[in-house]
Amino acid sequence: MPLLFLNEKSWGMPCDPACADRAMSDFVDAVRAVAAEDRTGTAVVSELPLKALEIAEGYPITKWIGSNPRNHARWQRLRALQNRSPVRSVLPAEDAADHLEYHHRETVVLGLGAAHFMDGLAVSLPVVPDWHTPSVLLHRRELSESDDGSLTLTHDIVSVRNLSAQPHVDEHRAWIRQSRLHAVTSGRAIWERRADLYPHLDFLPRTEEQLTALGPHWVVPVRRCLEKLEEAVGAWEPAASAEPEWLTKVTPEGETRKRECWFTDLDGAKHCYHLHARFTPGPGRIHFRLLPTKRAIQLAHIGSKIRPDL
Repeated sequence: MPLLFLNEKSWGMPCDPACADRAMSDFVDAVRAVAAEDRTGTAVVSELPLKALEIAEGYPITKWIGSNPRNHARWQRLRALQNRSPVRSVLPAEDAADHLEYHHRETVVLGLGAAHFMDGLAVSLPVVPDWHTPSVLLHRRELSESDDGSLTLTHDIVSVRNLSAQPHVDEHRAWIRQSRLHAVTSGRAIWERRADLYPHLDFLPRTEEQLTALGPHWVVPVRRCLEKLEEAVGAWEPAASAEPEWLTKVTPEGETRKRECWFTDLDGAKHCYHLHARFTPGPGRIHFRLLPTKRAIQLAHIGSKIRPDL
């Protein structure tokens, strides 16, 4: 189910009508090519309704639609796709904006940021070189809770998939098809498809209830965290290294908190699952232990930070 997040920064820029017409033609063709892979699941997500946008400075999309019959036909094709606005309405986390902020060249970007957070695809008007690319680098600022309960503001650079012309569709086609086949939209779906999606992750039975009860704001972050753990463990050679080369932040609990991380495995034996990965928004944690002989990890907790005092 590809969600196409409109890059609002690529619209309303200074450019002549001929350039705007070419950009819109490329844009519509590219979006339609994605929809051809999954017509019922593809949706364009924008901060404002598409018809309220300016293609270029002083050149509203309504003027473009009425300028000639070909543009009107292109608009009808674009309109056939579901449009959702504003961007915040499709974010699964109400407080996502309070925890995450994305910047491109010092400007806050909603559509590009949402595309990264939702593991989707940004779509841009190709009017300047910045958007003639299949990926865009963003600066991300994230407010997260440390193990000691303190709040930390972290800064990093992330890459978001971008689409502005048909050649970019070819670059992303494998991902588009994979997202259609393997997308999970609920915690229950993660549990039911765990063996196929995460063959190197061993889930304790207690995690079934945790995944089934997973709030919608955590489905995408948990899925992405599990994917990174799966990729790291799949490449792990236990004879060569004590731990996988983690692709997401993984840390051990301190000695005091380790006491809260003991759980019973399938054989009735108790183990300490103090290694944990994080997911946001909020203090999300996935606790696990290493299984070197199986080249796997066993997951015992998926949810909020373990708080024995609550």
